[in-house]
Amino acid sequence: RVHSAAASRGRALRASPDVSLLFVTRAVRMFGYGLGSVVLVLHLRAAGIAEARVGLLLTLTLLGDTAVSLLVTTRADRAGRRRMLVVGALLMIGAGVAFAASVSYPLLAAAATLGVLSPSGNEVGPFLAIEQAALTQELEPGRRTAVFAWYQLTGALATATGALAGGGGAEALQRAGWSPLASYQAVFWAYAALGLAIGALALALSRRVEAGGRAARLGAPLGLHRSRGVVLRLSALFSVDAFAGGFVVQSFVAWWFHERFGAGPALIGGIFFGANVLAGLSALSAAAIARRIGLVNTMVMTHLPSNVLLALVPLMPTLPLAVGLLLLRFAISQMDVPTRQSYTLAVVDPDERSAAAGITGIARTVGAALAPIAAAPLYASAALASLPFVVSGGLKIAYDLALWRSFRNLRPPEERG
Repeated sequence: RVHSAAASRGRALRASPDVSLLFVTRAVRMFGYGLGSVVLVLHLRAAGIAEARVGLLLTLTLLGDTAVSLLVTTRADRAGRRRMLVVGALLMIGAGVAFAASVSYPLLAAAATLGVLSPSGNEVGPFLAIEQAALTQELEPGRRTAVFAWYQLTGALATATGALAGGGGAEALQRAGWSPLASYQAVFWAYAALGLAIGALALALSRRVEAGGRAARLGAPLGLHRSRGVVLRLSALFSVDAFAGGFVVQSFVAWWFHERFGAGPALIGGIFFGANVLAGLSALSAAAIARRIGLVNTMVMTHLPSNVLLALVPLMPTLPLAVGLLLLRFAISQMDVPTRQSYTLAVVDPDERSAAAGITGIARTVGAALAPIAAAPLYASAALASLPFVVSGGLKIAYDLALWRSFRNLRPPEERG
């Protein structure tokens, strides 16, 4: 069975070069997100920006990503998916250039709002929904979750490598005599260059990725009709999960390790390299588990223990223990990602998939955007710096229980037999 699944996946990749290009685009983008996320807060603090203003900027970053996603993903099927991917790449380039060339807070805030940046190292902007809609056109329903798991692994490994390169590169430049600020700005020049590469990859996609006749059926508001209630309920729950995650975005946790244990950029990059590798590998297990117990059960049963571990991280007295618990948490924390994405696209009509992926993604971005402005003052306080981990873990546990109660009886087509 495993051999058959691997052979089926191989046939799909050979049949559609666009699938391979979409995987490469995902890898380049997530490498860039990992690259920037490790040094983002360190860059802002080196520029002399106060903690409260850092939190505000991170919130503006995520709110801006929300607006960009809403405008782009709800129009992608009609305006052209390749064209909208190029628009996203241009916004990524603009943000990178601004952070590389300036320390002006108003300019950085504007670039963070209008451009595409990822404080957490996770997916932001319009790319994911468009790419998944294009991938779904090439996949059989029974293989959707497995391919999405490989897609998740590709992104996780790229994010991990980017985090390692960002932290290690910045520290190497500092050892060579560069100031901390100049080393972080060099990282953002690299980020802008990666945005240019993403634009080129988008232009290389064929017309097969376009919605074609599907676009004409997207006449309902935001592209939803029969499944509007399901998508809105999922969006509400996903926003709670993302809000909780916003208290422990990668940039904040990097800062926390630096302040609590004196960890340098290279060590922080190494920590998140290992964390993201483990997270990506865990996604592969999700497809096998989902075949046995279902998508919703997999989302909940793997997410609950990871959130308990998250709340325990700040209670560890030493750096090795804190890192060990964090890595253990990441080893199971991302099994819900491919299952969540697969479930969302499975329970809606085919002509609602782009909109459903975009709207649920936007809901997650909105939730995540509200958290940093509340979390930043907590991290700035020695007495309260551990509280964001506890808040995040508790809220995520509440989300898991609510999701299971609401959707345990709504099964995707492949589970109804």
